[in-house]
Amino acid sequence: MTVPGNETSEHTPPSDDAPTMGIVADDITGATDVASALTDAGLRTTLVFDVPDAAAGPAPGCDAVVVALKSRTLPVGQAVVQSLASLKWLRNNGVTRFYLKYCSTFDSTEEGNIGPVADAAMALLGSHHVVHAPSYPANGRTVYQGHLFVGRSLLSESGMEHHPLTPMTDPNLVRFLSHQTVADVRLLPLDDIRVGTATPSLHELLRAQSAGQTSHVIADSLTNDDLDAVATAAVAHDSAVLAGGAAFAATWGRALGMGAQPKPFEMPRLGHGSAAVLVGSASSATRRQVAAFEVDHPTQRLTADGLDRPEQTADRLVTWAAGLLADGPVLISADTTSAGIEAARQRFGREAASARIEQVLGLVANGLVAAGVRRLVVAGGETSGAVAQALGIRSVRIGPSICAGVPWTASSDPDIAIAFKSGNFGGDDFFAEALRMTSSTTAGEHP
Repeated sequence: MTVPGNETSEHTPPSDDAPTMGIVADDITGATDVASALTDAGLRTTLVFDVPDAAAGPAPGCDAVVVALKSRTLPVGQAVVQSLASLKWLRNNGVTRFYLKYCSTFDSTEEGNIGPVADAAMALLGSHHVVHAPSYPANGRTVYQGHLFVGRSLLSESGMEHHPLTPMTDPNLVRFLSHQTVADVRLLPLDDIRVGTATPSLHELLRAQSAGQTSHVIADSLTNDDLDAVATAAVAHDSAVLAGGAAFAATWGRALGMGAQPKPFEMPRLGHGSAAVLVGSASSATRRQVAAFEVDHPTQRLTADGLDRPEQTADRLVTWAAGLLADGPVLISADTTSAGIEAARQRFGREAASARIEQVLGLVANGLVAAGVRRLVVAGGETSGAVAQALGIRSVRIGPSICAGVPWTASSDPDIAIAFKSGNFGGDDFFAEALRMTSSTTAGEHP
């Protein structure tokens, strides 16, 4: 079988100021998550949206470049093509270490994209293995005996089994990823990761895992120290491509010797202009956040009926919001109740319903910015991608973290502060906390 990208091509040798790390993320919130983690680790990080123009280059003087795709739920072939184009662009701009960022809850399907994209990356970059570590201990995501946990619950009992696009019903990542690739999928167990200086070393174990054939290695990890051990071994093994969550990427950056001295944020004052929250995520965490925020703030729901005429519905929602913005933030949310989700699916089908919700919220975002909104919080990976695309945002600066995995970012065109939130992240008061930050944050400040 020929894997796309398994061709030779000339590429630019690295320059002295070329970024070392290149990260391809499969959705917008995942991209801002990893960019925030890298920034917090002291790496100068640039984030660009969509497959970059071949003639463009990354910002000078950066250590890491994150490419934010919207490929998580694309057909496999499209996801591979976009990912390979992004990897080639990174390589042509001097990047020598590559990272495939996906959600710490491994959002995918048995026919999904994580395995095929990693297989294509190995073929393009001449690597024989990819080490996967989706663990994100700060957010309660851990892997033990190859099983992914969210807090104390298995992934399949965490609420992710009800995700409308990527229902995760199997927490065994070795078994799950095996459905997506013909390559070997193996476990790097916790006991081997914690062997320390004993023999065989973790480096030797990693060499044995990948010797002679293409393989995926799922790494157990319960703590940041476990991630440190795996990343250090990957550096010793000269691994060219790794994959997983934001925490592992930041750990790898530090292990590569970058980010020893944290750089100050360079953000404009964020407290100007009206504020709004847009929600497309149906996650349990986001539903709690909506319930907490709507107690004190005007709220509108986007129901299945409103999806019949996306443009008219968007106009109605913007008109409603415009009359209230002077008095404080507003919230516009998809109807994420079980009944609301089922009604939309029955009417349009699963994928078409999601596409219509994204279309409406993208149009609403455009209308809100035209109405004076300059602080925008967007919840949900697919929704974030739709909003960024609708607003024409090509790149952002990474600002202060609201919580682990979610930073404020600054766009210059349009000139707004925007937070892209993964559905599962943040506490119940996330929306209010995010907007409170913007009233006092100035350039160089760490809240």
